[in-house]
Amino acid sequence: MATTAADAAGAVAVEPKAEKARSLWGDAWRDLRRNPYFVVSAILIIILLLIAAFPGLFTSASPTYGDLRNHFLGKPQYGHVFSPEWLGYDGQGRSVYARMIYGTRASIEVGICVTVVVTLLGGVVGMIAGYFGGIVDSILSRITDVFFAIPFLLGALVVLNSFTDRTVWVVIAALGFLGWTQITRVMRGSVITIKQADYVHAAKALGASTTRILIRHILPNAVAPVIVVATIALGGYISAEATLSYLGVGLPSTVVSWGQDISGGAQQIRTAQHIMLYPSIMLSITVLAFIMLGDAVRNALDPKLR
Repeated sequence: MATTAADAAGAVAVEPKAEKARSLWGDAWRDLRRNPYFVVSAILIIILLLIAAFPGLFTSASPTYGDLRNHFLGKPQYGHVFSPEWLGYDGQGRSVYARMIYGTRASIEVGICVTVVVTLLGGVVGMIAGYFGGIVDSILSRITDVFFAIPFLLGALVVLNSFTDRTVWVVIAALGFLGWTQITRVMRGSVITIKQADYVHAAKALGASTTRILIRHILPNAVAPVIVVATIALGGYISAEATLSYLGVGLPSTVVSWGQDISGGAQQIRTAQHIMLYPSIMLSITVLAFIMLGDAVRNALDPKLR
């Protein structure tokens, strides 16, 4: 009988502890670490951010210095890896490799800044419309519909064409001015669902202010789908900037960008394909990395897809 009691006590002592419940974000991070698409895209994005922040670590050549003696000289020299002549020179004798490296900064800067602008603007408008409803929702929804009906690239062409001095910030403002509608719709729908939750009604019953309810209770639970849409859209904004620069209404020629180089290389596509090829490859890799990241985040945050 004593042995049985001791065995029972030992069994109780080694009983495993119950696993602590994870939050939505903790569970999402656990899934992301196991997703190979997230790992690959995160590595690519980290490398791109390093290139954008410290281009001097990847090349010692100047992207704006041109020597006409190198006019279309030396198509890709694969024996001179990471040297200025590695990918040849353009029509003005500038290093294609150096311009490809330094062009990363403009594209990443525009993409991230536009994403921040549209997320803040669209998130605030969508949250106000979804929470208050009624006439406020009707007015904000109709304004959103008006902007949503404007073709994004066509609207950006019209807006940017009206500026004679187009800087990076002008391009960011133009794309942000036209790109916030999708975030607004996503946030509005998410807030309409969240505001029916019991904890929101409890906060109202306890006398919490509207600002506190929006910031402490609704925003943390409604922001997940917005993050997914914003991450995927970031790659689209980078592509839009390159498209506008290619058409001649984006970044000025004084700014080194992939769109500018693709536009210049298109004129020599028959004789010097490398001028257009390598910036296009970098642009495609960057857009693909952010789209893969957005897909991985969507799968991690949406329980229906897990």
